[in-house]
Amino acid sequence: MGGLFHFLLHLDQHIKDLIAHYGGWAYLILFLIIFSETGLVFCPFLPGDTLLFAVGLYARPEKGAFSLPIALGLLILAAMVGDQTNYHLGKFFGAKWFRNEKSKIFKKANLEKTHEYFERRGPSTVIFARFIPIVRTTAPFVAGMGTMKHRLFTMFSTVAAFLWVGICMGSGYLFGGIEAVQHNFGLAALGMLLLSLIPLSYEVITYRSGQKKAGNAKAEVNPKV
Repeated sequence: MGGLFHFLLHLDQHIKDLIAHYGGWAYLILFLIIFSETGLVFCPFLPGDTLLFAVGLYARPEKGAFSLPIALGLLILAAMVGDQTNYHLGKFFGAKWFRNEKSKIFKKANLEKTHEYFERRGPSTVIFARFIPIVRTTAPFVAGMGTMKHRLFTMFSTVAAFLWVGICMGSGYLFGGIEAVQHNFGLAALGMLLLSLIPLSYEVITYRSGQKKAGNAKAEVNPKV
């Protein structure tokens, strides 16, 4: 864990080394990292927000390491393809795991509840999940497992990919010219991680509020005698 934390705090240096060693192939490596972090449910440990921030920083004119339009296009595509891959993996394995009616672990009733959740709150979940580490890796898989309508998932997943890559990379591009950011990338990376917790906090508060209202409504319908 310490090694991963160190890697994230010094991601700007690793990006620099990547460019120095691989040149134009760095685009492909970045594409594969974003694709894997988004598309493979077992890769939530890979960098996402901080990586995009660092790419944006190195796309600045004085750095000239990346072309901003090319990097934006490729990494938005990587996020979109990753989501689609993860969704279909969830749909494929969900159907197999929940096939047994007598299973105590993979109960069909739980799958039906997941499906109901994504039908009711899926669009907002797909967008908010994109900004939350770990959750953005599992949400597409669960959406597929819960058989969220593919057309609906694709629409909101595409919007989320444009927002996520655009905001994170754009932040690196805009704020990367500030000397304090250039010399304190670790703090900037921590700031990105803290900002990513805002959508999660919103979802938790909204969910608890909904649960409380549902409980109050139930109590009114079935008052204690």
